[in-house]
Amino acid sequence: MADKNQLRQEMRQRRRALSHTERSHASYALAEHVAASRLFQTSQRIAFYLPNDGEIDLQPLIEYAWQVNKQCFLPVIGPRNSRRLWFLSYREDVRLQVNRFGIPEPVHHPGKRQFKPHALDLILLPLVAFDKNGHRLGMGGGFYDRTLAFLAHRHRWRKPHLLGTAYQFQQLKKLPTQPWDIPLDAIVTEKGLIQV
Repeated sequence: MADKNQLRQEMRQRRRALSHTERSHASYALAEHVAASRLFQTSQRIAFYLPNDGEIDLQPLIEYAWQVNKQCFLPVIGPRNSRRLWFLSYREDVRLQVNRFGIPEPVHHPGKRQFKPHALDLILLPLVAFDKNGHRLGMGGGFYDRTLAFLAHRHRWRKPHLLGTAYQFQQLKKLPTQPWDIPLDAIVTEKGLIQV
């Protein structure tokens, strides 16, 4: 665990050290790779995230998704004791509020429909590090793994598809894994799409 925590610190520091220009170029390049992928083109309900702590910014891709009439969603952290994610619709006019981790998320009103992950076609996940086998190191809270645990029991039909997003330097040869880790279907960086 100490190795994972040290790795998280090092990778997060490298992400935060990128210049505004480097981040912007990477965001637009990543958006082009995703938009050209079959995974994106065949998906209608897509969950994105808003960047935090130096994560690659998906805003150019979100704006393209709006243009081509995809239904866009953002994760919302459930009640304090649930440690799971729900997904709310995200459009240009949606009001955002900062959650307990300082991450913007849609304001939830009573009666506003919450989507469970199995209702989505594609989820783009942020990550701290990844390997070519689709293993992902997240921030350590386990929110995505708990939310997507149901996928571990599916062998033929997998929905939603999971696409990790990162900068190329976040790729490592091999990551340590745990039995509860949910592997990715693919990873995309500013250099291209990596199928698992």
